[in-house]
Formats: sequence, structure tokens, C-alpha cells
Amino acid sequence: MKRVRHTRSALGHATCSMVRERSWPPAASSVLDPPAARWTGVTTHPVDPAASVLHATHRPTPHRPAERWATRRNDNMLLVESVPRSRTQASSPLRSSNRSFMKRFLRLFCAALAALAPAFAAAAEKKPDILVFMADDHSQYDSSAYGNKHVPTPQMEKLAADGIKLTRCFTATPSCAPSRASLLTGLMPARNGAEDNHTYPKAGTRSLVTDLKAAGYVTAAIGKIAHGKPKSFDFDFVQPNTGHDPRPAVTEYLAKRDKTKPLALFVGTSDPHVPWPEPQGFQPKDVDLTPHLLDTPMTRRHRAAYYTAIRRVDNLLGWLRNTAAKEMSADLLFLYTADHGGQWPFGKWTLYDYGTRVPFIATWPGHIKAGTESDAMVLLQDTLPTLLEVAGGKSPDGIDGKSFLSVLEGKAEGHREKIFLTHSGDKEMNVYPIRAIRSGEWKLIHNLHPEFAFTNHSDLHRRPLAGAYWNEWAELYKNGDANAKTIVEAYYRHPEWELYRVVEDRWETDNRIGDASLAPMVAEMKEELAEWMKAQGDMGRVFNDPRPLEKRETWAPEIFDTRKPDKP
Repeated sequence: MKRVRHTRSALGHATCSMVRERSWPPAASSVLDPPAARWTGVTTHPVDPAASVLHATHRPTPHRPAERWATRRNDNMLLVESVPRSRTQASSPLRSSNRSFMKRFLRLFCAALAALAPAFAAAAEKKPDILVFMADDHSQYDSSAYGNKHVPTPQMEKLAADGIKLTRCFTATPSCAPSRASLLTGLMPARNGAEDNHTYPKAGTRSLVTDLKAAGYVTAAIGKIAHGKPKSFDFDFVQPNTGHDPRPAVTEYLAKRDKTKPLALFVGTSDPHVPWPEPQGFQPKDVDLTPHLLDTPMTRRHRAAYYTAIRRVDNLLGWLRNTAAKEMSADLLFLYTADHGGQWPFGKWTLYDYGTRVPFIATWPGHIKAGTESDAMVLLQDTLPTLLEVAGGKSPDGIDGKSFLSVLEGKAEGHREKIFLTHSGDKEMNVYPIRAIRSGEWKLIHNLHPEFAFTNHSDLHRRPLAGAYWNEWAELYKNGDANAKTIVEAYYRHPEWELYRVVEDRWETDNRIGDASLAPMVAEMKEELAEWMKAQGDMGRVFNDPRPLEKRETWAPEIFDTRKPDKP
């Protein structure tokens, strides 16, 4: 026979009609085994006209308690409706007791789930803490973590062993304030307004720190992070004046901070910015000299002092990691980088790799594989968009920076095919605008005003452990030393265009701009650079009075004898 079954709504009314096809009565097997059946849906076959209403009752089993159903004919359709049980058909007291117990249990269970829901949601939304440690004037080339065994940095090596080391990370601009403004806004200097050194983003420029806060983070900047005006970048907490040792300020802040919210902590040091400390643990005779440095006693002493400052950075890195392990979440993204290269000739304030290529080492257990290395080309301004992706936030549309989290997590090998670099100057000390385009293989540098002399604090001030070696250089130059003449002239005078095959010319000493076979490539790179400057609104401005090459009395190495040196 055809057995009719229906489903009920929560209110107990029939909501749909189905026909269950099975044999009836069921086979005489155990009552624990319900008869086999299949659902065939609503029936439309004819029924007996005489059967206006049929009654049937299911045989009670543990799976199918006694129910009473009624079916009636309506236009050749079988409709099903429930019929209330009679008192005589009520369940046994034991079954009623069981049902009462289950109802109470379900009510308690649901109440417990409701109470725990906020905790479950919080756990699901838990975000990692973030710690960014930034040095001041540290070139990637000056660290044992990047292969220079003359500058041992064991803590940086350990950080790299625990995480990932990026070998081609560049600052967008190699001077303090513009580099940090670019980092915190995700915008190139011409767009954020901080072009010349010691200048700041124009009013209304959005700080990406604001977006970190919107993602639920407490933000703090301790030490040299935002050059000059850290409060303008919207950090919740700012303690900028910590010099070379931010440890007391970090300790105090972490002890008092709100630990119920995720933290994005930025810590900066003034090391290894000049003036460098007295050399300790490094012998001048053992230092390495780049091809652009003259080998003099004072140059070597300055290098030993620079290494001493880098060692202080390395020690501070170790301290920060130990402190973070105690005071911050175990789910921690920790990274180390620097704003640009060191204050050396052909370093800071230039667009050579020694001035723009910076360390970038990061660890994040469970996300970044230990002991990895990537040659993906990234810019420092990509850092905050990356942190925002980690935080579950979103970067504003239209910025220059873009996240490279996929590189850190080993999901992508590359990031940028080419980068653009810019430098405008440093007040009256360095008035020399430069632009560059760099691929993985080639770099084209455009010195916008080759008629200007290139100068900076080192050769103009010559302070102790901050450029005093220039006195020896000037003396060698004056006495006609051939090597001194080559290096000193190359320092002050630059051609309009420079082209280097950086993949093999690490120190950029072989200018290939005159190679006719490279002319088509050079033309294309020039066009790309010009189009990029136009798109950026980069007018190549000169922000201060220059020192023209034709006015030798404003820049030449011998003029220092006629001036009083600045105080140390």
C-alpha cells in the first residue's frame, strides 16, 4: 500500500505532502528496524472516490513514536493533515520524562553557547601583534646577515634564520624625513609632499597608521620613527626623543599598555646615524673599504666607529626580541629594516644601491618559513600596506605602496618588476635632485642638474666621527694623488645620465651610458622615467640655492682651509 507522510513546521501544521512507498504492514522483523522505504514526492495519481478520509497510525518504535495522520482526497491529490492525539494515545510517563529532560538539556546547552559566543568570536578575530624596528642610516651591505663578515650582526643573522631575509628591499628616497614619510603614507615624495629633507607631508595626506587603528590596533611610535613630527602620523602613543637607547621607554610603555587589544609597535633608534661612537671592538686595520673610499687612517677609524654603532643596533634588536617574547603576543610579526644607507660618499643622499638598498628581515611563526630568502624587489613604502593585510585591514585606493605579504609567506616569488627612486636634497647642505629607474638588471640615473656640485654634511662640516676624514682626502687631492683626484672629482661631479648593469656591478663603477648597443633600451627607460615623473606630479624642483660647479669657492675641497669647521 502507499503510506502518506508529511513534514511539519515549527508550529505543528502540515507544510508539504509526500508519499512514502513501502510495504504495509511491515515485515515481521525487529521493531528496531524500520521498513525500507523511499520518498517519491507529492502524488498525483487517482484515488478511490469513496475514500474521502482515511486514518492510519504508525506503529510506535524507538525511531518513530506513535503518530496519527489523516489523508483526504482533493481533486485527485492526496493531502495530509495531522490529527491530534487522543489522551489514550499519549506517551508513557517514562517517555514524557525523557522528553522533558531533553528539553531542559537543550535549553541549557543553547544558553551556554550564547554565553560563549563572544569568546568564540574574539578567538576567531584575534589578530597578531606587530613590532617594527627601524635603524637610521644602515645600508644592507654593512651586515654579516647580508654577507659582510667585517660587520658581525649575530642578532640579525638569528632573525634571518628564524624568518625571511629580503635581498632587494629599497627605500624610495635616501634621506631621513622623506623616507619615513613615504613609509608611513605609502606615497612617493612628490605625492605626499615631503621631498626635501626635514620637510613633512602636506596637509590632508592620509597616514596608513590611521588604517591600522581602524583595523583594531593600538599604535605606538617610540624613538626615531616619524622624523620631526611623529604626532602628525596619528599614532596613539608617541615618545620620539629616545636617542640611541629606546629601551627604558619601550619597557615603560609595554608595562602600562592595554593588552586586550592588538598592538602595532614601531621602535626606532638613531644608530648608526652620525656622529658615530668611539670605536670599540673593531680595529681600523680590519675594516673593509668600498671602492669609493680613500684608504686613509681617519677613513678607517670612521669605519670602525660606524661598525660600533651597527653593533649597538644589533644588540638592541636582540633585546627587543627578548622583551617582545615576554610582553607581547606569541603570535607576533617582527621585522627589522632601516630608512636608507649610511652617511658615506656614494651612499646616503644618492641613488646608488649603497644609499637606497636596506635590510629587511622578518619573522612570524606559523606564517613565515624559517631560514628563507627572497630576491623579490620591494620598496619600503610597501611595508604598511603589507602590515594592513596582516591586520585584516585595507589600504586606501590609489597609493603607491602595495602589499608583499604573499612574498613573506612564500606564496609568491616576485613583487615589482621595476622601481622608481627619487632624491631632492637636504636643505643647503645637499642641493642635488636625482631620479632613477631600476629593474632587476639595469639602473638608469638622471642627475637633473649636472651643473650643480654634489655636496653634503660630511664634506662641508667634517665633524669628528662624522666626516673629518675629508681633511685627509682634501690634502691628498691638493697634493695631486691620482686616486684621490679620481674619487674626489667623481664625488662632486656627475654626468646627466648614468647607466649600470647592477646585476653584476654591485658598486656601480662602470657607467655604460655611452654603449651604443644599449641605446634602444636607454631610450625606453628614459621615456618610462619621464612618464612616471609626470604621473607623480614630480616637477624636479630645486628647493634651495645650489652650489654651481663654476663657483668653485662654494664647494671645492680646498675651501675648508679658509673656514672654521663646525663644532663637534
